[in-house]
Amino acid sequence: MADNSSNNNAYWSANVRIILISLVIWALVSFGFGILLRPMLSGIAVGGTDLGFWFAQQGSILVFLALIFNYAWRMNKLDAEHGVGEE
Repeated sequence: MADNSSNNNAYWSANVRIILISLVIWALVSFGFGILLRPMLSGIAVGGTDLGFWFAQQGSILVFLALIFNYAWRMNKLDAEHGVGEE
């Protein structure tokens, strides 16, 4: 029983860690690069506009999609490691 409980704790600890890292990246890209750091990024041109505007309009969405796919891949890997994967 104690082994199952420690396995559950390890699984959820890893799950929460993945979620927190994803949320920090998402906040940094969408709020940080798109809003707070936009004036510093305005000198870098990407696709005819400055990098800060690009992050605010498209970059944060693309990073969000990448985070979704990364989360799904990491969770499938974590599920397989802890024996709770889908067969």
